Amino acid sequence: MSPDARRRDRQVYLHSHPALFALLAATRHRPVVRLGRTVLVHSPQAYREVLTRVPLDRTAAGTTGGAAARLTDGGLLFDQEGAEHRSARRALAEQLGTRGVARLRPVWQHVLDRRLAELPHGTDLVPIVRELAGATAAALTGSTAAPLDLARAAADAASATAREHLPSLLPRRRAPDAAGELTGMLPDPLDAMLAVAAVNTTVAALPRAAAWCADAGLWDRIFAAPGPELVDELLRLTAPSPILPRVAAATAPGTTVAGCPIRPGDRLVLVARHAAESHRDTPADPTAAAQAVFGAGPHACPGARLARAQLADFLAALAKHRPTVVRATVDRRAALPGYSALLVRPEAPGPGSPAPAPAPAPAPATP
Repeated sequence: MSPDARRRDRQVYLHSHPALFALLAATRHRPVVRLGRTVLVHSPQAYREVLTRVPLDRTAAGTTGGAAARLTDGGLLFDQEGAEHRSARRALAEQLGTRGVARLRPVWQHVLDRRLAELPHGTDLVPIVRELAGATAAALTGSTAAPLDLARAAADAASATAREHLPSLLPRRRAPDAAGELTGMLPDPLDAMLAVAAVNTTVAALPRAAAWCADAGLWDRIFAAPGPELVDELLRLTAPSPILPRVAAATAPGTTVAGCPIRPGDRLVLVARHAAESHRDTPADPTAAAQAVFGAGPHACPGARLARAQLADFLAALAKHRPTVVRATVDRRAALPGYSALLVRPEAPGPGSPAPAPAPAPAPATP
């Protein structure tokens, strides 16, 4: 892959959360690193072992489930246990399965058709992706809020929550206030974390993938055949959700991972970026590496199919313009590493080059 693409994307991590990602980069050569009661989990094998074998406390402070329970009245997929959790996952998997994605696809395709039919010089892709993400989240939750308003509220809620657990010199908004604004836009407040996940991963992933394609010269390949293999590879290389914060449950005594004892209450920082081997052009296990960005086993993300389909359609819509990056600004306030602005321009066709034909329909996304 292109060194230019990797270099630009790496800056997204280092500028968004510099202290955290400097620490992760410095320790990535060891599979598991203990720092007091925090355990950094880097290697693909250890990452999968934690998600499939280590009992986890779904409501502990500093975890996704803990944030969900604290900022709402609880009862969300992220903080449920046992049969309730399994039932909710099945319902969400059906909502985001093949038929669910087919139902949602016209929602984001309408945004792409309207916003990317032409690509004037200096077009900022980030607001387009925010509208796409907000429209999709509105369709998922039944919200009547304007897509950009819903996307902004979901981003604010995620950012406020993340900043409570990460070092930052930036001004902070109180997480309960941000969560209250978001839930006020939803028919069912229990859908708050669904909206947060849908919006923030999309807004982080799509612009970064577009920048990578521009820097690596991938537009001709996408225009000819925007298949799922390239989508998986771009998600692996960029790892939009680079870490998964978890906490070991009280039932974990005697558990070890890569030789490191895991104690009840240990904070586990699962580095999805390193488990996906995003720093390597060729991972040791390509299939496992591509899946790592979505978790593993019973903790795998049920929105993987949706994420892949949206990225495939977004890149297909851009490919006919073959955009190059004019300016990229890292978002230092967002919960996930991404851009606050990504200005692009269409590539001027060379002498005698034929005008590009309409982009072919993207191949169906696979789970």
